[in-house]
Amino acid sequence: MKPENIFLLRHGQSTGNANKKVYKDTPDYALPLTELGHTQAIIAGEELFEKMNDVYPPIQFYVSPFWRARQTFLGVLQGFSNISSVKTYSYYEDPRLREQEWGQNMESREGYKDKIEEYRDGYGHFYYRFRDGGESCADVFDRVSDFMNTLHRDFEKNDYPKNTIIITHGMTIRLFLMRWFHCSVEEFESWGNLLNCQHLHLKLQTDTNKYKLMTPLKLHKLRHNFQFN
Repeated sequence: MKPENIFLLRHGQSTGNANKKVYKDTPDYALPLTELGHTQAIIAGEELFEKMNDVYPPIQFYVSPFWRARQTFLGVLQGFSNISSVKTYSYYEDPRLREQEWGQNMESREGYKDKIEEYRDGYGHFYYRFRDGGESCADVFDRVSDFMNTLHRDFEKNDYPKNTIIITHGMTIRLFLMRWFHCSVEEFESWGNLLNCQHLHLKLQTDTNKYKLMTPLKLHKLRHNFQFN
């Protein structure tokens, strides 16, 4: 049974979002939320609860194993409890929902915007591969596609909940959207990341049995000249 709502939620502000120097000493997966990030997660929970329009909404959570995503999940639950109680929810942690890997050299990302990120912008995000064990967006697209196989198998269960909340990362959300709606590379390149704890809402349409994106996308100009016209 397809859920009525699918929400794609980016994690709250992490210490890495606030200060890129922390990457020098802390692996990406272990970055925690800041105090602001915890607050953002609680507020996000309140907003999502209102959109589900149900006193006791049944929910299936899929969460990235990175610490900031797991902490965001706990904040969302706290946001729910500020309004009412959620009695029925399931939690599934999936490594395929992790953020794009930049490599494992543990050096600071400070200054990347003037170096690696600038080069990636000029090359194109989708095909650019980070060095030292990093991924391209095409790699993330592949594992998101594999995750969707799990998602659709779960949808076939008769007792699948009416609401799905996927807590993951900015780039992963954009690639999920690209795969879900079969968008082109150029369309993907024109989308910007969600802000911390912003979400996208996909709502099932009863007349077509397909999902419609209810949230406007943040757009920007392509940053390279190699797109297919």
